[in-house]
Amino acid sequence: MDMEAALSILSALAHPTRLDAFRLLIRHEPDGLSTGALVDASGLTQSTFSTHLAVMAKAGLVQSEKRGRQQIQRANLDVLKGLMIYLARDCCQGRAELCEPLLAELTCC
Repeated sequence: MDMEAALSILSALAHPTRLDAFRLLIRHEPDGLSTGALVDASGLTQSTFSTHLAVMAKAGLVQSEKRGRQQIQRANLDVLKGLMIYLARDCCQGRAELCEPLLAELTCC
């Protein structure tokens, strides 16, 4: 990942609605959520939320797939992982023991 890609992703997440939606999608991996469920959770109109969804999709944060009559949105965890690696690559000047408190805070599932 380069700086331009990281900035695009961070910019997409730099809005409360988009950050909340992305975090909600992460919690619902690997199944994802329907666009309607995301709209309901946001409290916004369909058209307003669609604008936010488009920003996240353009940044690569969200993937969409058709399941029956519904559009299912999923968090792109590879993009999230790439961003996290980009941000932490130079952590603690290569001294892993200094990063241990940070890593201890990260628990998955």
